[in-house]
Amino acid sequence: MKAVVQDAYGSPDALEVREIGRPAVADDDVLIRVRAASVHPDVWHVVSGRPYVLRLMGNGLTRPKNRIPGTDMAGQVESIGKGVTRFRPGDEVFGETVRGLQWRNGGAFAEYVSVPQSALALKPGNVTFEQAASVPTSGLIVLQNLPEGRVRAGQSVLVNGAAGGVGAIAVQLAKAYGASVTGVDHEAKLDMVRALGADRVIDYTREDFTRKAERYDLIFDVPGNHSFADCRRVLNPDGMYVLIGHDHFGGVGSRMLGSLPHFFRLMALSPFRKQLPKPSASTPGKQELMTVLQGHLAAGTITPIVDRTFALDEVPQAIRYLAGGTARGKVVVGIP
Repeated sequence: MKAVVQDAYGSPDALEVREIGRPAVADDDVLIRVRAASVHPDVWHVVSGRPYVLRLMGNGLTRPKNRIPGTDMAGQVESIGKGVTRFRPGDEVFGETVRGLQWRNGGAFAEYVSVPQSALALKPGNVTFEQAASVPTSGLIVLQNLPEGRVRAGQSVLVNGAAGGVGAIAVQLAKAYGASVTGVDHEAKLDMVRALGADRVIDYTREDFTRKAERYDLIFDVPGNHSFADCRRVLNPDGMYVLIGHDHFGGVGSRMLGSLPHFFRLMALSPFRKQLPKPSASTPGKQELMTVLQGHLAAGTITPIVDRTFALDEVPQAIRYLAGGTARGKVVVGIP
């Protein structure tokens, strides 16, 4: 099969398409003929190997153990392991290929990938392979941090970074829960944010939402470019601040730890600040969450937005395009 291969950490330009053997299929695995795979910030982290601490979390200290990048994909079932009961050959499916932690290669940038059946769901017929491939990681992040019940009808929600993969789904789910939604992003992306259902939009290049008079019941902060203290100023007394955050492709944090110290500080503060979510041991499993995502896609509650589709041999360009910050929605790799 053809696959994108990563021999070492570093620039996306070092990635190459090569002919390699198809992956083995374990008893509980499903072999997928990949039709589309998406690019997201975690892919950049694993390809670059930054921050360095992530290499200690199972991907490989000096080079990636799995040499094929990519985690999110959609395609057709080619064959199944003897323990698989949920799928059969020919089914159209989508899902996230990684086992355990996110920060590792998952083999999705290839013509075939082997995936645990618990990480998959049937692709609804009303979405394309490209749309379905754009959803798993972003959708799982939103469901884990914005579960039904955290937002109630009539509440006021602000989504910072509303035009990205995670933010776009957060806007749509908050609207589905009955909230009034304000979306914050670059002026060039605000038409898309409105189309997603946002009631109000803010251009962050002209206005700082933490300095405005409006107050919110929940702030869903994807880029993490404001401090908790600043965001707390525009929260209602019983409001909640949810940080997703990322390192802006190496633009913030240290090479060793990235922005992880910021997360640790918020975790340490959470027992003393009611506006921070408390750690929970009752998070639903991936299979359950993928079923929820499938239902939202089928119902039209989530409409995936695909900005651009690249070919398999254009994965380096796709990663650079995502890191450039101009994408509206998701960046996808199409594999005919």
